[in-house]
Amino acid sequence: MTTDYTPAVTGTGVRASIQRFGGYLAGMIMPNIGAFIAWGLITALFIPTGWLPNKDFALLVEPIIKTLLPILIGYTGGRMVHGQRGAVVGAVATMGVVVGADVPMFLGAMIVGPLAAFVLKLVDGFTAERTKAGFEMLVDNFTAGIVGGAMALAGVRVIGPVVETVTDVAGDAVGWLVGNNLLPLASILIEPAKVLFLNNAINHGVLGPLGVAQAVQDGKSILFMLESNPGPGLGLLLAYMFFGPRLLRPSTPAAVIIHFFGGIHEIYFPYVLMKPRLILAVIAGGATGILVFIMTGAGLVATPSPGSIFAYLAVTPRGGWVGVLAGILAATVVSFVVASALLGFGRGGKDEGEEPPGETSGETPEETPGRTSEETPEETSGETRTESGTTPVAKEA
Repeated sequence: MTTDYTPAVTGTGVRASIQRFGGYLAGMIMPNIGAFIAWGLITALFIPTGWLPNKDFALLVEPIIKTLLPILIGYTGGRMVHGQRGAVVGAVATMGVVVGADVPMFLGAMIVGPLAAFVLKLVDGFTAERTKAGFEMLVDNFTAGIVGGAMALAGVRVIGPVVETVTDVAGDAVGWLVGNNLLPLASILIEPAKVLFLNNAINHGVLGPLGVAQAVQDGKSILFMLESNPGPGLGLLLAYMFFGPRLLRPSTPAAVIIHFFGGIHEIYFPYVLMKPRLILAVIAGGATGILVFIMTGAGLVATPSPGSIFAYLAVTPRGGWVGVLAGILAATVVSFVVASALLGFGRGGKDEGEEPPGETSGETPEETPGRTSEETPEETSGETRTESGTTPVAKEA
């Protein structure tokens, strides 16, 4: 992949590298926000605990979250690296990680999609000068098929199991914090795990069973509230609405409704992935909410599912609404303030180095999911040689 600067071992170089990494993530996630919202609406409306339960429509929920959305991300990531050929190979490779794990493979798609496209780009560079005239299509099709198939197999055997292991480790770590009465610190593990779509594994696999045991004894449990608190996500989305990149602001009101009233927390995860530093905001909000829950003695009688404000109030014991609402409000305020600060309080509507793809004239092919294969041949997506070394291809004014 090409770069438009030479990283230096300085604070500025590190900052630029982090910004660039965030730009890559944004390039994979942002074009697919509409698909996330569509899934959120279907989930909020038609699951058994939704607004309009429908058994047939609810069948869409799992295939979209486990298959369609990861493949879209892998496709987009591959396209950023190597045009349409990279997109196709990235989608095929993503199918391998989808099959290789039982959890939604968004992280796996972000890894294997661009990686498969980069491997194909190297292969194309090797075969381009060695293919005889008239055999180009044959060679291109077979190399794409071979690389896509090989990367799909690697996804099944390597990346999928690695993510499964991460899930187990995160669950064990959260269980240890709960067992040692370090509940506010649990947000340090819970919130990053949620953003990687491991929320259900932690909530229903670890916190739910522990909360049920505590609720049987005490009549309520704070453990039901550690992962499901809608406050951190609400604060983050509100910060995006007021201070986020202008290109993203119109998408946040729908996300707020789906998240807070529909209880589908997954809708805000892509917003964190686009700017990874915002994980600090949801960690701070989650820890604050847990602290307020402890101070007020708040607890729920069962797991709120989905994690909407209405589900929270429905499983709150009589007389416990003040503590529950205080914890949600505190988490929202802290998350909003921290996220707003990290977003620079909307300076210019976008951060330097993290502009949405297509907004600047200095963009690179990796950051532009909308490029076609004709726009990303080796001579344009590569680098040019000068007497002073390797420099990126610059656009003419």
